[in-house]
Amino acid sequence: MGAATGVADAAEDGALRVRMPRVPGPAVEAVFVNTAGGVCSGDQFRIAVEAGAGAQVTLATPAAEKIYRSDGSTAHIDVALSVGAGADLHWLPQETLLFDQARLVRRFAVDLDPQARFLAFEALAFGRVARGEVMASGHLEDHWHVRRGGGLIYADALRLSGPIAQLLQRPAIAAGNRALATLLYVAPDAETRLDEARGLMEGNRSECGASAWNGLLAARWLAPDIETLRRDAVAFLTAFRGAPMPRVWAL
Repeated sequence: MGAATGVADAAEDGALRVRMPRVPGPAVEAVFVNTAGGVCSGDQFRIAVEAGAGAQVTLATPAAEKIYRSDGSTAHIDVALSVGAGADLHWLPQETLLFDQARLVRRFAVDLDPQARFLAFEALAFGRVARGEVMASGHLEDHWHVRRGGGLIYADALRLSGPIAQLLQRPAIAAGNRALATLLYVAPDAETRLDEARGLMEGNRSECGASAWNGLLAARWLAPDIETLRRDAVAFLTAFRGAPMPRVWAL
């Protein structure tokens, strides 16, 4: 077991707070708490984390991030992560829940040392299916950019605007599903773990799949509701990481 990771500096402002609960093992676990209870039209949030050489860091949230109905303005969430040589960073927030007429632009930028290890999981839920809610319309942009050694190795963008409920019905978009998730794993052993990842997906109720190339592994899930997706994804993540999910996921 490696040396314990410490926190060199932490700063917070506005409604976003960070807490570091005590957890067993050498890793630092940071939990981001939105004390406003959600994201409203025009809100702007920024998270920046630097994991130094050899650090072990897990980042999480205590609940779903709720994106509420907008009066016309667009909310922005920007995440910037830097992972040094030999460091291991896991980005594990709970799902982002979009309400009807929500408007959100999210940018996720990661800068990795060639010898870093990085795992990210992000889930989106379009309305609370269990409560009969539908995200009939709104706007969503979700941009991912990952660089390793300064070079771009992964870029992905999702844009849904206007009649979102209708768009999600299209076979090429979500085939009627209302929850989706992406996992990205970048590490020296990423490509060798593809068969393991696909095996862990056997028996999932969600539509899912995984692929690997250029030192990274990507997996996706589609499900009719976030409960189904969470059940499948949590089982996958627990086995794939060889560790339980952050404690706040069970609260």
